Amino acid sequence: MNTRPIGLGVGRSTETRDWIRLAPPVLAAIYPFLLDLFHWLIPEARVAPLTAIVAAVGTLIAAFAVSAAAYAFAVRFQEPQPPSTYELRTRRVAYLSIVAPTLFVFVGVVGGLVHSPIPDKLTWLVIWGLVALWASLGTKSLPTEATRPGPIVRLRVAHGIVATVATMYVLFHIGNHLFGLSGPQVHAAVMKWGRHVYRAPVIEPLLVCLMLFQVISGLRLAWRWSAISSDAIRVFQIASGVYLSLFILGHMNSVFIYARASLQIDTGWDFATGAPIGLIYDAWNIRLVPHYALGVFFVLGHLVSGLRVVLLGHGVNRSIVDTLWKGGLVISALIAAAILCGMCGLRLHLGTQV
Repeated sequence: MNTRPIGLGVGRSTETRDWIRLAPPVLAAIYPFLLDLFHWLIPEARVAPLTAIVAAVGTLIAAFAVSAAAYAFAVRFQEPQPPSTYELRTRRVAYLSIVAPTLFVFVGVVGGLVHSPIPDKLTWLVIWGLVALWASLGTKSLPTEATRPGPIVRLRVAHGIVATVATMYVLFHIGNHLFGLSGPQVHAAVMKWGRHVYRAPVIEPLLVCLMLFQVISGLRLAWRWSAISSDAIRVFQIASGVYLSLFILGHMNSVFIYARASLQIDTGWDFATGAPIGLIYDAWNIRLVPHYALGVFFVLGHLVSGLRVVLLGHGVNRSIVDTLWKGGLVISALIAAAILCGMCGLRLHLGTQV
């Protein structure tokens, strides 16, 4: 039986590899149903039986694990030799599967905007069915020439320069959400001050253009880099960039089109947290929990990954840089968790949920 080493799957049969390589879109397809199961379990957990609490928490962790598993598959699918079309497509689908939480929010918002009669979960299954079909139709024969395109140097430099400018807004926005731990009033006060700057008639259109440039350039770079065999750190940089690009597009769609243009409502704390029901106990809003948490984690993780490249380019010892990178990811995860806790009701000055 034909055996060709694939990433970490050395010695596996072709048939086994085929099943494994289509696992990421399957995981992405079942993602909404994990959230449904959590929503079904949470009323039982509210009356505090231990088994219901454990089951609900485990289900939510499983929803988060979809992106983690897709990342693991993306790392696994890094062939040392030029990939076949099938291998390259399934690798790119693994990257896309990491984005499932934010993409599911985008599908739901767009469905609401167009008043689609089709349930968003059905739309979701069709999308991932087509994605899996596209991947499976790739040829499994080896390419005749090496498919190792180099980076687009000028675009990469421009992406980094614009990121430096956009980071100021991103860090303020994340810091503003951390103030949510002190309550909506504190968050609103900080946001009101910031809006005098980033919603100024000249600044806001410029900021939107910068973000759109980052989305377009980031996706272009990710497409090129995804064709090259990479280590786990580079895979994370690519994956976080893809997540961040689609998160920005979805966020702008939710804010500018859905909230401000269609509903004509303010996009403050109540909008972000799904008031009055909140994020946890609403069947639709629960999808925002992984969407927000992973969005914060990946945006900070992507910045840390970019800083790693800069430090390596300036000759800093790799072991030191990699240690800083790992520490940066831990801090990014803690910040994401803190923001999510604030959005779900935790208040530091009270020490309890409200």
